[in-house]
Amino acid sequence: MTDDLLSQHDVLLADLDGTLYAGEEAVPGAVEAVVNAAARGVRTAYVTNNASRRPAEVAAHLAALGFPAGTDDVRTSSQAGAAMLAEQLPPGSTVLVVGTDALAEEVTARGLAVTDSAAGADAVVQGHSPDTGWRTLAEATVAVRGGALWVATNIDPTLPTDRGPLPGNGSMVGVVRIASGREPQVAGKPAPRLLQEAVDATGAEQGLVVGDRLDTDIAGGIAVGLPTLLVLTGVSTPAEVLAAPAELRPTYIGADLAALTRPADELAPGPRPGWQVADGLVLTGDGEGSPEPVLDALRALCAAHWAGGGGPVTVRAEGATATSALAVLQLTSG
Repeated sequence: MTDDLLSQHDVLLADLDGTLYAGEEAVPGAVEAVVNAAARGVRTAYVTNNASRRPAEVAAHLAALGFPAGTDDVRTSSQAGAAMLAEQLPPGSTVLVVGTDALAEEVTARGLAVTDSAAGADAVVQGHSPDTGWRTLAEATVAVRGGALWVATNIDPTLPTDRGPLPGNGSMVGVVRIASGREPQVAGKPAPRLLQEAVDATGAEQGLVVGDRLDTDIAGGIAVGLPTLLVLTGVSTPAEVLAAPAELRPTYIGADLAALTRPADELAPGPRPGWQVADGLVLTGDGEGSPEPVLDALRALCAAHWAGGGGPVTVRAEGATATSALAVLQLTSG
């Protein structure tokens, strides 16, 4: 078997938005990477913080794009959130659902009743819906302030769209947080519950968390003790990777999912061929001998900066090639 990153893992725990697809289109190379993984016996679990769609709907979307996906391969934060409620409430308890019918169905499937009123609500579960309005948030606030159990499916502040980032569930959760003065339990990434359910469901022994966001995918992988691959196809930028605190630092950095067929040590932050990083984060060299000169510049910079404790970032380049690499990475040269 090829001695690459994929060969070290038995399950890929993959994010969706920004990692496998963007809107209605697959991220270039993503389908081929997942199909290749399946052909080599590495299953993909599709793990999403988005609670607005049923697992079957997510699987149908993935399959239409060419991904090998069935309903049992999908794990959503609505499933994890409903499970958390069922563990803490007696059967038949009433839950105020802030979200879509898909979330409400997960709640009723756990033997709980749903309502849209704060009156008599034992709990509130809050997931993304583009139709959530003030009245619904007001009912949730009243219930939470009155002592109802509160579970948020996720707290992503933004939701990626073809119009750019728009308010995500975390922004709406923030409304109830401010109005009630309370904090929710969280089911989705970066909290460990969702990813741990995916690990348990797949029987993964050597799982790899793959995603495009440091604050959810990478932090979530770290929370469950798994290695992580950050792909630069979605939200997080090279500048954010370089400045990341320890709890958000990926094990591996790749341009996209084609990184799975690269040797693991080439993807990890560390010294890279053709690049030198001097004190003060001064990048020199020409990347000669590197299969990915620009990304290797980032990996070398990350290793040097993180080893020095991290913190505020000022990067400088000496030489035309180093200057060009920083420009491509959109790292401001001090």
